[in-house]
Amino acid sequence: MAERSTAAVDVADNSGDEPLAAKADEATTDGTAEAQDTTGTKPQDTDGERISAEATLPTPDLHSGHKLAKRYRLEECVTRLDGFSSWRAVDEKLRRAVGVHLLPAGHPRARSVLAAARSSALLGDPRFVQVLDAVEEDDLVYVVHEWLPDATELTSLLASGPMDAHDAYQLVSQVTQAMAAAHREGLAHLRLTPGAVLRSSTGQYRIRGLAVNAALRGITADGPQRADTEAIGALLYAALTQRWPYETDAYGLPGLPKGVGLIAPDQVRAGVHRGLSELAMRALANDGATASRQEQPCTTPDELAKAIAAMPRIRPPEPAFTAPPEYQRTTYQQGTYGRPPTGPGSATQPVVTVPPAPLQSRTGKVLKWTVSALLIAALGLGSWQLAETLIDHRNDSGTEDTTQTTPENGDNKSEPTGQPLTIKNAAEYFPDGKAQHPEDVGLTYDGDSSTYWRSKSYIDGPNLAPFKQGVGILYELQSTQPVSTASIKLQFGGDHTTVSLYAADSLNSSAPLSSMKKIATTKTTGTEAKLQTEKSTETKFLLVWLTDMPNSPGDRYSDAGYKQGITDVKFTG
Repeated sequence: MAERSTAAVDVADNSGDEPLAAKADEATTDGTAEAQDTTGTKPQDTDGERISAEATLPTPDLHSGHKLAKRYRLEECVTRLDGFSSWRAVDEKLRRAVGVHLLPAGHPRARSVLAAARSSALLGDPRFVQVLDAVEEDDLVYVVHEWLPDATELTSLLASGPMDAHDAYQLVSQVTQAMAAAHREGLAHLRLTPGAVLRSSTGQYRIRGLAVNAALRGITADGPQRADTEAIGALLYAALTQRWPYETDAYGLPGLPKGVGLIAPDQVRAGVHRGLSELAMRALANDGATASRQEQPCTTPDELAKAIAAMPRIRPPEPAFTAPPEYQRTTYQQGTYGRPPTGPGSATQPVVTVPPAPLQSRTGKVLKWTVSALLIAALGLGSWQLAETLIDHRNDSGTEDTTQTTPENGDNKSEPTGQPLTIKNAAEYFPDGKAQHPEDVGLTYDGDSSTYWRSKSYIDGPNLAPFKQGVGILYELQSTQPVSTASIKLQFGGDHTTVSLYAADSLNSSAPLSSMKKIATTKTTGTEAKLQTEKSTETKFLLVWLTDMPNSPGDRYSDAGYKQGITDVKFTG
């Protein structure tokens, strides 16, 4: 998401809050504003929020350039409402951009904001924008979180039009799996709006404000799982139709016509994927099943995730073929060369007389054919004499003819080249939502054997199932190309490590393993795994997947247990 130079632009705020430009309107919003909602079950509320009496609390005099903890320098205020403010800041210690929420320590919601921030930080799931710090200091409570300048807010994506079926499927699949993992740890979002969902440059979705955004506004819910599930349904509905599924306009999207009620997305817009339309209705229709297939409603993210997994996988659309521009014939090819021009003023133009082309007579044609035949004969004779000379020379030298011949079956399929393939990017793969050490994946192909990515230690093994499906890393090559071998250095030897190689569609950390194609597998007791594909497979994304790991002693990084480390990953074509 590109940063903006003015504080009045909502997309520059990684907190998902209202921009300062909206402040003048906040005092006039109606009673449906989110600040008035204490149930958390009304995703139809607009982004407009009333300034409550809490906004009159004395607020410290903060300005651009102010430092918190002698480390976080405030740069730009992007939100100021309801007694708190949100800033874009710089972490001078680590030299990176961060976001900061600030509110007075005496604010009635200060304690709940701190508790929510610390709970969110403990989750440590990279599918959420991470909370980096939560502090009470100098009569201030502040929460520091990641700032993602290269991510794009879902609000901006939907402003350009509805999503195609594959993009909408990726959105609902990734967001649902992330929220299911959060609820399993007892965390809810309660403000899952288009402003809270970001798409990175690699196509992965990140959710910001888990628990914190709701705590800042005092939003609670009797059924948090149901509230978040309905919010996901609203996101999918908006992605399919570019409309908000309630009568109120919200997040830059028009609402549904008044009085018609909640109608299915495929009735709002032609060409909507039927399965995704029904999925949105199952998440939204909390009080009954959909009318089309009488499926039961989904009331928790886990139920919605199971419904998504039961759907046939939606593949990306085929790239559109662009026809080359039509060949334009010149006036010479159209036969107008040398003709008198027509139109106004043509009477004053001289008529050009073109002489006949040479050798167009009968004698000339005979002469041309004769010369051509003589040239062909001369070339044939010269080629035959050259071949005879080469054969005689080979026989005289006693060498054998090593000229390669084409197989009789005409199979000209390219053989593996053995050339190393460049790794462009990598991401940890964890479809169960529990990451290992995603920040270390770059160490597996940095050319330094002393650095490596490592898994956590497990009590049971060598096979990790059924407690964990496996651990692994997704790699992105420079382009789509044939892959024939993989070489992987392992940190621990022993009995035993099972490594498989899959062809994938993207760097999606939560894509189901069933959507990928296994192309090689091996088992080793040593510290190196070599995989050879049965036939060269063309792909741009590869998954290195470990399902069995050896029992290894503890070290300074991890305890004893079934674990493994990966380094020096190399692929060849």
